Amino acid sequence: MSFVIRLLLTALALWLASALIPGISLFGDSTGGKVLSLLVAAVVFTVVNTFVKPIVMAVGCALYVLTLGLFGLVVNALMFWLTGWVSEQFDLGLAVDGFWAAFWGAIIVWLAMWVMDLLMPGKQESRQ
Repeated sequence: MSFVIRLLLTALALWLASALIPGISLFGDSTGGKVLSLLVAAVVFTVVNTFVKPIVMAVGCALYVLTLGLFGLVVNALMFWLTGWVSEQFDLGLAVDGFWAAFWGAIIVWLAMWVMDLLMPGKQESRQ
């Protein structure tokens, strides 16, 4: 159940990024089509962050140290851009036009997920 909630929150964060950033677009024939596109894009985003991001982080470990962690912003942008690319290749309904759209979109998604994590009622008890 936690995975489903997290997936819905990721879809909501992706929608927020597409609403705020001009280079991020959602495609769908109807509202239901856009919601389905968001859910599929959230699954792709989760898979990319689960399997690809750790490899990139391990390879770029020295860059994390040299930039005092700021390289993480670039990695997050690249993961967001990769999600958009995969979505475009399989016609899933999410398009990311370039690195800067991915950069700002990744920041919006990160901030939205951070706020949603703070607001989740079950998280507070497990942290103590």
